[in-house]
Amino acid sequence: MRDHRYDILFEPVKIGPVTARNRFYQVPHCCGMGHRYPNSMAAMRGVKAEGGWAVVCTEEVEIHHTSDLSPYIEGRIWDGQDMAAHRKMTEAVHAHGSLAGCELVHNGSHAYNRYSRAVHIAPSSTPVDIGDPVHARAMDKQDIADLRRWFRAAALRAREADFDIVYVYAAHDMTILQHFLSSRHNRRTDEYGGSLENRVRLLREIIEDTKEAVGDRCAIAVRLAVDELLGEEGISATGEGHDTIALLAELPDLWDVNIAGWDNDSQTARFSEEGFQEPYIKFVKSLTSKPVVGVGRYTSPDSMVRVVKQGVMDMIGAARPSIADPFLPNKIAEGRIDDIRECIGCNICVSGDMTIAPIRCTQNPTMGEEWRKDWHPERIRPCAKPETVLVIGGGPAGLEAARALGRRGLSVTLAEAREVWGGRVARESRLPGLATWQRVADWRLGQLRQMPNVGLYPASRMNEQDAIGFGADHIVLATGDRWLETCAGRSLHVPLEGHGTGALLTPDDLMDATLPQTGDAVIYDDDGYYMGGVLAELCVKAGLRVTLVTPAPILSPWTQNTLEQRRIQTRLMRIGVNVHTSRVPVRRRAGELDIACAYTGRTETIACGTLIPVAARQPESGLYDALQALAPNCRISRIGDCLAPGTIAAAVYAGHRFAQDYGETVDPDTVPFRREEIVVL
Repeated sequence: MRDHRYDILFEPVKIGPVTARNRFYQVPHCCGMGHRYPNSMAAMRGVKAEGGWAVVCTEEVEIHHTSDLSPYIEGRIWDGQDMAAHRKMTEAVHAHGSLAGCELVHNGSHAYNRYSRAVHIAPSSTPVDIGDPVHARAMDKQDIADLRRWFRAAALRAREADFDIVYVYAAHDMTILQHFLSSRHNRRTDEYGGSLENRVRLLREIIEDTKEAVGDRCAIAVRLAVDELLGEEGISATGEGHDTIALLAELPDLWDVNIAGWDNDSQTARFSEEGFQEPYIKFVKSLTSKPVVGVGRYTSPDSMVRVVKQGVMDMIGAARPSIADPFLPNKIAEGRIDDIRECIGCNICVSGDMTIAPIRCTQNPTMGEEWRKDWHPERIRPCAKPETVLVIGGGPAGLEAARALGRRGLSVTLAEAREVWGGRVARESRLPGLATWQRVADWRLGQLRQMPNVGLYPASRMNEQDAIGFGADHIVLATGDRWLETCAGRSLHVPLEGHGTGALLTPDDLMDATLPQTGDAVIYDDDGYYMGGVLAELCVKAGLRVTLVTPAPILSPWTQNTLEQRRIQTRLMRIGVNVHTSRVPVRRRAGELDIACAYTGRTETIACGTLIPVAARQPESGLYDALQALAPNCRISRIGDCLAPGTIAAAVYAGHRFAQDYGETVDPDTVPFRREEIVVL
């Protein structure tokens, strides 16, 4: 039963000619499916509508071939050929009584045009901002007229596809409309440049064009960045962001407001708290009578109620929380607050788009698999046989396997060697900025403790005799991995010469609260994700002098895919970490480390009291090997990091996949998921 404190969240909201059934609004977000995997995209959005989101929007939808984002996979509405995919989505969303929104975009100098090979266009002549060695040409008056016509035609196609809300998108510093607004990008001297009123002109015209074209049936939403976090150099909430809203206040049917660029808007939990955008967007409601949507990685219904009552926003916008738990609104409506699968703010979802792959989620392993594998975040089919399963290892893979197996009706015993549940999650969540990652373990433990068919046994280390003697029908090993001491990894394929000369600690040692005793700690980061950076922070906080050596040209390079790299490198440099990029260790001696340029081979020597290699991990397979030797015919499986070390998201997925496949006949020669059909003309 719903707590009456949350009744306000379920009030309908009128948006122009349409009405949302509650205040939960899935704002446009990328999913790595778009025009290439339309069935997967539609099924994923449909599940969110089923879960109670009153508005469910697309990702960016390119309006014209001159805004081709290939190789990135977004939506397209170039012409009639694209309509079937969009109708698939609107049907899936409407089937559950929700509104479907379409985010129309032209990316101008941020487009790639690698497929279309069209010449880029922009307010002013400029190099494209995607790194390719080409320029965008300055638009003339005919180009502006063409752009207006393209937006109008795309809006009409969106209405034909049965969308209820049509977006005019001017945010994230990657759309042509924001570039017209920005004096950094717009250096025109005609009526579309110069004063703010002139720079707003094109946005106003396209809003008016869109309303005239489809406003009789569709609500018109404007997505606008009201602050770029650049101070006087950019759009700001106290300057031109405020004034732009004031100039256009009553024109659209809904304002969807945020901060730019994307790395600011989608900050990870490592760098921001829930509701971090409120100081920048809270002024908008004072300037308009139209509904306002904002985001801030809200997972707490109390926070949601607060921002509505305080007049910060009318609808709770969400991308990442709707990914982690598509049924978040329904769980609040049904009084099941403790069942909410809270977003941890890791941005693994973003990494799918950045690596040109379908979306995935650390918390929700069914994300992206709704159509491919017919997985559902809240339902799982019962197992045909009432078997017993022993899961050894209570980390992310083991917890998820036990939870999903328990949901399937199996009798499950979960044994964990340590007193604390969570495995790597429990340990890594104690590192700087990663506290929310503990939610991965906490949510699963909360679910497991409600299951009478699952037994939980912490502080229960098991050897091969214990495991065989338990008598389970199936033994599942989720025993994790350990970090290697040798520095061998991607760049060094053999152990570093003299790596054990002097003090040496692994990431596991630091996570177990063993810190270097010397003032000179050298972290060798050949992993490239978050670990090297957070250990550097940990050591600096402990008062140590820290040097970080990496073969990469930048720090933590893979975090470019989670939109964190710039913040990580900035923070480490500001707190005094001595950085050596494009360097590999070649030899360790007492108190010293020789490092070489990754390009020229030129060497230099740095002080090294304690060496901390962050390079490669070794699966903990000892129990598996012993079981194989003791009982080769026993049904034994390995999952997660003890099979192949990876991300926490990969471990959770591995646990879930094992549970989904349990008892099923799996043909190793058959593709284990449905594929989107390629039409050959």
